[in-house]
Amino acid sequence: MDKESSSPECRESVLEQVGVFLRRHRGSIVVMQWSVVLFYGALVVLPAFFPMPARSGAHIWDNLRLFAQFVFWGLWWPGVMLTTVFLGRIWCGFFCPEGYLSELASRHGYGKATPGWIKWQAWPFVAFVITTVYGQLISVYEYAEAALLILGGSTLAAVVIGLIYGHGRRVWCRYLCPASGVFAVLAKISPLYYRVDRPIWDQEQSARSVSFEKTPLCCPPLVDVRRMVSASDCHACARCAGERGAVRLAMRSPFSEILDPAAPARTHDALTLLFGVLGVATAAFQWTVSPWFVKLKMALAAWLVEHDYFALLKDNAPWWLLTHYPERNDAFTWLDGFLVLTYLLGGGLLLGLALMVGPIAAAWIARRFAPVPALNWQRFALTLVPLGATSVILGLTMTTVTQLRGELLLLPWASPARAAFLSLGCFVTLWLVFALIGQYFPRNPVYRLAAFLAMCLPVVLMAVSWSLAFWVW
Repeated sequence: MDKESSSPECRESVLEQVGVFLRRHRGSIVVMQWSVVLFYGALVVLPAFFPMPARSGAHIWDNLRLFAQFVFWGLWWPGVMLTTVFLGRIWCGFFCPEGYLSELASRHGYGKATPGWIKWQAWPFVAFVITTVYGQLISVYEYAEAALLILGGSTLAAVVIGLIYGHGRRVWCRYLCPASGVFAVLAKISPLYYRVDRPIWDQEQSARSVSFEKTPLCCPPLVDVRRMVSASDCHACARCAGERGAVRLAMRSPFSEILDPAAPARTHDALTLLFGVLGVATAAFQWTVSPWFVKLKMALAAWLVEHDYFALLKDNAPWWLLTHYPERNDAFTWLDGFLVLTYLLGGGLLLGLALMVGPIAAAWIARRFAPVPALNWQRFALTLVPLGATSVILGLTMTTVTQLRGELLLLPWASPARAAFLSLGCFVTLWLVFALIGQYFPRNPVYRLAAFLAMCLPVVLMAVSWSLAFWVW
């Protein structure tokens, strides 16, 4: 192999050309986006109008409901999370139907200015929690009607927001999308990103500047490209590639953004990670296998019967409020709904608070012995991003494994693969913690060890949580 062709400079040049190529061929990307929209729409809408699959004899390959369920929850969403970790928010920029339809609607809508209340930074986190909890209440992974309600409702909301606000921009994606906060967190460790060279940008003319008269700079997610130092908000859509010769598709260390004091460590990103990705989402993935949930339900049900209070034991809620499919012997009582809501919100809150102890303790040690402004609890919390990615992917693939086992594919390698993946996530997280402490702390080993041990707490908590779900419960 030619040594020059494999040099870092050559790889950077190839990636830069790829970014410019994607920008110049926007028309082909639009065709692909419409293809995804049509495929997505068909899988969301059509299965809800087909009859329930038979209890036996129906398979993924011959039943549209089962096929759509497997594609969405068994392949699609795990794949989206994986691509975000390794390629940045390329899903948002190239494939997401909601984002594209919202942007398209915005081009032909009223074009009103985005009001301040929409710009509240916590909306993605709040929307994620609401969507996650509501999805569990109506069994979104199991039933096409529930998927249509949540996914279709979200898409409709994105289009409406696009019709009202923005001028060809993705106001929905930037401020309101339930998945945006999760993507913003996971993209922080993506090795592929768009790098902005600020000095070159600020030059009046650049010898390396690329001409894009036919495609002027337009950043759909409303990112200030000139000042962009993080991959969190960038949709990796390539529409700024080559701009003024200062924006390039490039490679980086997965740790670089979290370790860089110039990159923001935002409070809402840290809270989304701790209470959303690692808190509520983990509770949502695990409640169905938790013996604690079952014991609590049985104890409360017995108490209600003993006191002749049967209202909460009825299963007469509509399907769009609580799971109600009596023909499948699957109907939630009001007690079930109350307990799912309590388990997800209460469990997510408690787990998030427990996880927060480590970053706060490490930041306290840093303030006393390594007073660096960038070394706050938010940055320590963001060292848990690899663990967050591991957790959400493990949770989503639980559905994948269950669906495949329903097709009599036993997957004997699933358990060791989970153990290896969980171990890898814990190891990478601890390595990132070690790198952060080594970069900022003085050489005194006592201070370094104290901060490192503080950050071991959230890693151990998540390792124990997933070990219980996979190998104990």
